[in-house]
Amino acid sequence: MTLDLVPMGPVRTGPRGFVSGPDQHQQMLAVLAGAGVDLGDYDHRIVDWLTRSPGQDWSTVATIASWIQRAAKSTT
Repeated sequence: MTLDLVPMGPVRTGPRGFVSGPDQHQQMLAVLAGAGVDLGDYDHRIVDWLTRSPGQDWSTVATIASWIQRAAKSTT
């Protein structure tokens, strides 16, 4: 199966593929950092919840990451 990267525009279908929890975690932290989001302890707890066991599927995490990237881009 092909892995769809984090979408840079409106998401019309769920991103495909499998990304492990640890890789999802790193991807989400990178997206948040790239958007200039300063994270507190509770923010990190929510990123952990979202991306680690049991975690969400890649299509959910990639869509949320896409929202963050597009919101940051629209404010610059």
